[in-house]
Amino acid sequence: MRTLKSLCWILAGSIFSLYALATPQEIRIGYIAYHPHQGPVLSNLIPEPEDRGFSGAQLGLKDNNTTGRFLKQHYTLTSELAASPEQVNQIAQQWLEDGLRLLITDLPEKQLIELSQLARPYGAILFNAGSYADELRTRECLANTLHTLPSRAMLTDALGQWSNARRLQRWLLIKGSQPGDIAYADALKRTAKRFGLKIVAEKTWSFDTDLRRTAQRELPLFTQTDEYDLVVVADEQGDFGEYVLYNTWYPRPVAGTQGLTPVAWHRVVEQWGAAQLQSRFEDQFKRWMNSKDYAAWAAIRTIGEAVTQTKSSAAETLFNFINSDKFQLAAFKGRKLNYRSWSGQLRQPIPLVQPRSLVAQPPLEGFLHPVTDLDTLGFDQPESSCKVTYASH
Repeated sequence: MRTLKSLCWILAGSIFSLYALATPQEIRIGYIAYHPHQGPVLSNLIPEPEDRGFSGAQLGLKDNNTTGRFLKQHYTLTSELAASPEQVNQIAQQWLEDGLRLLITDLPEKQLIELSQLARPYGAILFNAGSYADELRTRECLANTLHTLPSRAMLTDALGQWSNARRLQRWLLIKGSQPGDIAYADALKRTAKRFGLKIVAEKTWSFDTDLRRTAQRELPLFTQTDEYDLVVVADEQGDFGEYVLYNTWYPRPVAGTQGLTPVAWHRVVEQWGAAQLQSRFEDQFKRWMNSKDYAAWAAIRTIGEAVTQTKSSAAETLFNFINSDKFQLAAFKGRKLNYRSWSGQLRQPIPLVQPRSLVAQPPLEGFLHPVTDLDTLGFDQPESSCKVTYASH
């Protein structure tokens, strides 16, 4: 009996030794960003950090490798900040030729479309962690592309649900003249129609006024119109929106790109274990985690979860698993997240925040859907012409 027990221990020790000596599975990930210059603005902006997105990817990589140590998985991250659209393609081409098949991007819509076309013959997976464009989820359907950043429609629908629930039915819409402002305003108008809200007036801010000196004089007159319950602002660049608060003709709340703001992530999100994620990020990078950091982190963690579940690093295997109903991501938003199979969009609650507190996190109670209430935010399947599938040619 003692001899048999000794043999069992020896056999177990040998198996453990062989496991310990096994070659780790290598998973290579690329992160590429391009931040075009936005031009001068007429307000005091807090500049976005240069390492936005990249720092979130680094934290996700650290999380993946913490788990990967026990599963013999090792993740590496190669990252580049391109200086031009041409350089984006040059960098990506080199990575693809070197065999890299998992790419996380923080790119404008046009550059993301070009990169998708470049990457398709290689069968690479792209994660969009940088563009909010609704077209990428509805008409401009990109092969092998998943979106961890919410669309503009998801953001504005979250705001629309809150406005409807609070009986703030009449909106004054103020938009800038930049392409992003116009796209955000279009999303707001779609949301208003969807949730039975009325836009009493739509105004375009086209002045080259330095509002730091003239906001109290200019904005009350500019916002004088039929009475409204809520001022919604579309000013993605931050050219004038910060000065709308407390300067409107009627004393009304302000929401949209300024004021009460729908975001993918913010420092004030602390429930569901999020405080732990926030503190780890702040300890490592000495700043707050923002929406693009979160989107990049979610992309890295998506890859890690898929590799763990499938025990594969093959792009096709990972993509098909991620885009199936078997995939779930624990992402500090109070519920397990997954992807919309038709558009590749990560379903997720949308925090509505002011600078120091979380006001709500739609989808709100009472907004129903036959599949999941998360699909009450953004474009639902009948509203999209996309059908995302894996392609390698």
